[in-house]
Amino acid sequence: MLSKKPYTAIILLPFALSASQITLADTESVSLDELVIQTSRSNTKKEDSPQVITVITRQQIEEQLSISSDSSQVLSNLLPAYAPNTQKLNDSSQSFRGRSVLYMIDGVPQSNPLRDGSRAAHTIDLAMVERIEVIHGASAIHGLGATGGIINFITKSNRSNELKQHIDVQLTTPTDELKSDSLAYKIGYQVEGSQDNFDYLVGLTNEVQGIYLDADGNYVGSDSTRGETMDSKSYDAFVKLGYWLTDDKRLELEVNKYRLKGRMNFTGVNGDRANGVPTSSIKSTPRGLAPYNDVQTTSLSYTDSDLDGMEFKAQVFHQDFEGRYGVSESRSFQDASNGITFDQSQNQSEKIGAKFSLTKDDLLDNNLSVTAGLDLLQDTTSQTLILTNRTYVPETEYTNYAPFVQFEYRPTDRLVLQAGARYEHAKLDVDTYQTVAANNNVTVNGGTPSFSDTVYNAGAVFKITRAVSVFANYSQGFGMPDVGRVLRGVNKAGQDVDTLIDLSPIVTDNYEVGFRVNRHPYDFELSYYESNSELGSRIEAVNGLYVVKREKKEIQGAEASLGFQLNKDHRLQASYSFIQGKSDTDGDGKVDTKLTGSDISPNRLVTSWNARWNEKLSSLLQINHAFDRSFDDDELKFDGYTLVDASVGYKLPVGKMSVAVANVFNEDYFTYYSQSSVKTDDLYFKGRGRTLTLAYGLDF
Repeated sequence: MLSKKPYTAIILLPFALSASQITLADTESVSLDELVIQTSRSNTKKEDSPQVITVITRQQIEEQLSISSDSSQVLSNLLPAYAPNTQKLNDSSQSFRGRSVLYMIDGVPQSNPLRDGSRAAHTIDLAMVERIEVIHGASAIHGLGATGGIINFITKSNRSNELKQHIDVQLTTPTDELKSDSLAYKIGYQVEGSQDNFDYLVGLTNEVQGIYLDADGNYVGSDSTRGETMDSKSYDAFVKLGYWLTDDKRLELEVNKYRLKGRMNFTGVNGDRANGVPTSSIKSTPRGLAPYNDVQTTSLSYTDSDLDGMEFKAQVFHQDFEGRYGVSESRSFQDASNGITFDQSQNQSEKIGAKFSLTKDDLLDNNLSVTAGLDLLQDTTSQTLILTNRTYVPETEYTNYAPFVQFEYRPTDRLVLQAGARYEHAKLDVDTYQTVAANNNVTVNGGTPSFSDTVYNAGAVFKITRAVSVFANYSQGFGMPDVGRVLRGVNKAGQDVDTLIDLSPIVTDNYEVGFRVNRHPYDFELSYYESNSELGSRIEAVNGLYVVKREKKEIQGAEASLGFQLNKDHRLQASYSFIQGKSDTDGDGKVDTKLTGSDISPNRLVTSWNARWNEKLSSLLQINHAFDRSFDDDELKFDGYTLVDASVGYKLPVGKMSVAVANVFNEDYFTYYSQSSVKTDDLYFKGRGRTLTLAYGLDF
């Protein structure tokens, strides 16, 4: 029942509404600074965080979904430090502050570090998401993978005592060339309600994407191997069931099933990078089976907000991930003895884990809060060549346990101090296996390499006045090299896993200082950060073996955001990200080589104007500019571009409708990934041209 004590503090927004239904007036009385950040695990308020934290509200999600249904595009539009969207199913190069992102759904990890297939950004439809909590910079509070930050998708929960339903439909088309094969449409349905102590929410979406057209009206190149969001079908089925055992105790079951699969109507045609000719597509059925992402995330959580004066949280979870890639003529797939010239691979990862935490927040006259906890994880990952049923990466089992403790102390009303530590112990278990023919069918002896390490964090926030504060933070995150890529590349006999795999964690040290101003009618935040790792990770071929090169990497950057409330109906927002970085590629202990687009994003400026003209009409205008960037390799030079998007929402006598135009001025550009991460003719993609999206939503 809604009368029960809430188990987590959240913004109470009507989540089953379209963007035009959620107006500025609905949210102007809610301060984001008062929001307890669930991802922090220690009841930290946004205003008390020594790190930059962004909370993407349901209103912002709806506004972005009216322009694009691609979750990576939504993140890129709202987070300048997040690399530009690849516009593909493959999210390679989409770093955050120049490092890896840990994606989560309600705290359940979605990233696959053992065999990073660059697919973790597409595991849920944002129609099921209430808000997105983003921690900028390295953090170990949720374990492996967050060397650049954490993006946690917080799903919707029931907020109604009565049965409520919502249905919406959406149609997207290019504006210049109206073709049936370039249309996209989506339909969604949600129902929520409660009965006594029981509450529920069920959501379903189904989407069909057509082929994308560039600014010239030509087919955008299809990535037939890595996978596509265009020319695809997807669905998401989401169920959340909650039961209040008492006013303080809640049990919650959540299941999300997401699948995105290629329709196999188009095949990529190589471009000519040297002469500026983009990769294109032709109508043709590609060889092999359709690429897809198939992900099921299940979690059961229990919360007791008053366990002898403490708050106890427990969660057990299971995540099953399958990522299939298209046919490739990669040399490593070939087997001359059997006449095999091509194949296609599929990643499989199963995660089983548990998270426990206990918080006591009234110590030392309510000035000290202590959170202690334990995380358990078992990640089993493999990669197979499915057309010939060959093992490409052997089954690899990663087992981890990590106790942690976090302190928050307020010696005065103006000063907040935070500190914590997390002890990581991990072991990798790989049985003896045989490599594929392209790597000489060698037998590699199994092994169980392991590591133990402790990572720390410490920070402070000082409130100069009620509206102005400064903050400083030191935090560590840890990651791992791509184990699967090393294992599959062995081509010399006599090797064993214990000597091949250096499991020493990639510990990233993140230093950050900044200040915040929150004084109506404006708010401002500025931060400077440095992100350094002594033992980075780069795959390199040495004497016929793929080995992990542990090299120093240093990144510096700054982020700024400014919001101005012109009046209760009009708001202006601007956000900027600057980043630069180098690595030590010659092993002399000094960084000497500029990081490329595979590692860091371009400097970016994102601005927006959100307006409500009357009780029925609202609008959004946003401008996203990516600045030019040069690299040591001139072939990777990035020519920046500017994208303008606009949307209008209108309340009808029955329901709501919206009209949105993406890439208003039909900017002709090559994606950042194509320009600055790769140099091959088959991956030289142009960005999507102008599109028009019509949507209608109805509550009943």
